[in-house]
Amino acid sequence: MKISSLTIKSILLASLAMIVFSWAWISYHSALQSPVVTNGPVTIEINKGDSLSQVTEKLVDAKIAIQPVWFKLLAIQQHAFDQLKTGEYELVSGLTMSEILFLFVLGKTKQYSLTIPEGWSYKRFADAIANAPKLKHTIDPNNPEDLKLVTGAEIKNPEGLFFPDTYYYEKHTTDVSLLKRAYHKMQSILLQEWQNKAADLPFKTPYEALTLASIVEKETAVPAEHPVIAGVFIRRLKKGMPLQTDPTVIYGMGDHFQGNIRHHDLVEPTPYNTYTMKGLPPTPIALPGLASIRAALHPDQSNYLYFVAKGDGGHVFSATLKDHNTAVATYQTKRHGTR
Repeated sequence: MKISSLTIKSILLASLAMIVFSWAWISYHSALQSPVVTNGPVTIEINKGDSLSQVTEKLVDAKIAIQPVWFKLLAIQQHAFDQLKTGEYELVSGLTMSEILFLFVLGKTKQYSLTIPEGWSYKRFADAIANAPKLKHTIDPNNPEDLKLVTGAEIKNPEGLFFPDTYYYEKHTTDVSLLKRAYHKMQSILLQEWQNKAADLPFKTPYEALTLASIVEKETAVPAEHPVIAGVFIRRLKKGMPLQTDPTVIYGMGDHFQGNIRHHDLVEPTPYNTYTMKGLPPTPIALPGLASIRAALHPDQSNYLYFVAKGDGGHVFSATLKDHNTAVATYQTKRHGTR
């Protein structure tokens, strides 16, 4: 049987098509499995309105070793071409095209962090917010009027009202959004702890408990001491004794504090001088953490009324003034007053 030239040509074309298709299939699947980020981490930002072609171009411009045709085909095949989320993405070495597309569809954007340590003042917190990288600054966190956008109410002194923690955010997050998270977290934790508080505490409001928690926070960094020191102050409040706590005096001195408390600072009557006044100061003096809040609402049940620093971060506790004076003589003979 004679085979026409047209048939031979058709067979050759079909064979060529099969070869091209096989090559394309192998190349496509190889591209799916091969790492395309070899010089990571690389930051890519998808802006609102960016098309699939524009996103592909950004990847190519960033030296990501994708094959544009295969990347677009993959996006179309997975119905992801119109589901890419805006934001800033950090692509680490070893990622494949599929993994990159997965990040874009899920919106796994690059996260920045801001850590607010327990015991910081609100001023330090506000300064950290104002200087946080990539955060969108829309208000002055030190302006009471601007803080209305955060708290929903007029706040004369925001001290203690924001929870110290590590907060993660993406580029273009507003300062108001981050402040709201810290504010509402503190309110939520304080309310929950207040509802489960111990009986017979000298607090009328959660805010008063927050104030004492801030003092406990500043008095010790030893976790086991939080409820003990809280117990000392609560017993003093119940007995009508002055709290006599240096951190409140320091807070009241503001910028005048230069590292030392002098005698005239202790006798200078201010709203925060707990040596000259009885009861709690008018506001918290720092941002207390969860341990200090719990300690203020669940103090220990000992009979301690005094404590003195040992010089190693811990304290010696005493139930009587006589024992306390002995401890002072032992550990801090040059320290002023009793605590």
